[in-house]
Amino acid sequence: MSMHAVRLGVKRGWHEQILSLKSPQDQVFYVAMSLANVAFLWWKRNDTVEELGLSFPQVALPGILALVLAFGFLMSPAQVIAMEREDGTLLRMQSAPGGGVAYAVGHVVMNLTTIVPMLLVLVVPSVLLFDAGSQRGVGGWLVACAVLVLGASALLPVGLAIGTLAPDLQRAAMWSVVPLGLSALLSGIMVPVASLWGWLQPLAQGLPLYWVGHLLRYAFLTDASAAGELNGSWQVPQGVAILVVWSVVSWVAAAVLLRRSSRRQSGAAVADARVRAAQWVH
Repeated sequence: MSMHAVRLGVKRGWHEQILSLKSPQDQVFYVAMSLANVAFLWWKRNDTVEELGLSFPQVALPGILALVLAFGFLMSPAQVIAMEREDGTLLRMQSAPGGGVAYAVGHVVMNLTTIVPMLLVLVVPSVLLFDAGSQRGVGGWLVACAVLVLGASALLPVGLAIGTLAPDLQRAAMWSVVPLGLSALLSGIMVPVASLWGWLQPLAQGLPLYWVGHLLRYAFLTDASAAGELNGSWQVPQGVAILVVWSVVSWVAAAVLLRRSSRRQSGAAVADARVRAAQWVH
């Protein structure tokens, strides 16, 4: 991996983030999404999960964080890469020396620097208003930060792959919403995995989002809270191993699909895509 390509990717990702920070539309969306979750926790602030001896906001926050990560690293990259495929950005980057590496690094930097402010707007009020911080102290916060990085590594290339497979920009949202919704449903974020049919539980445990949620619950909750998990225990090594495997496999698959997508693109194809997009807008 060329260090020049890495530096170029970091520079590109940071530049894209600066442009996003200057966009009122982007910032209003990010802040509104986080504040909507805070409002939901405020509404449920007096509820308790008696079997765990914790308040509802304390138990729910890790799952909400996992869902925000999934949105940021699955749906958003899929739409961005579909757009950059149609406007020629992907073709230009892939044709340059080290462009593929720079392109991937740029997306990592851009999405990480986008998701962190969203998480802060959600986490800080939750800690101050609901005492929903890590029950493990500093160690728990460090684990949560590690899960953020590992989750990004496992989920982001899946979003990139979806963006390359979507037929066009208009359908990229649907192609990413469906996997996101199914993953959230099966991963214990929206409903407990134990309440799913037995044959679905092993499938759920094979999904990266399940382990992101599991590890975040481990980081935020107590040892006794493991009683609410599918197997009644915290499975940290297994979760880390599965996320590492997902990271390796999905990055390899994303790299192959990105190269294939750029080879199929041409100046004429990009021009046609722009015409179709303009007609769809009108």
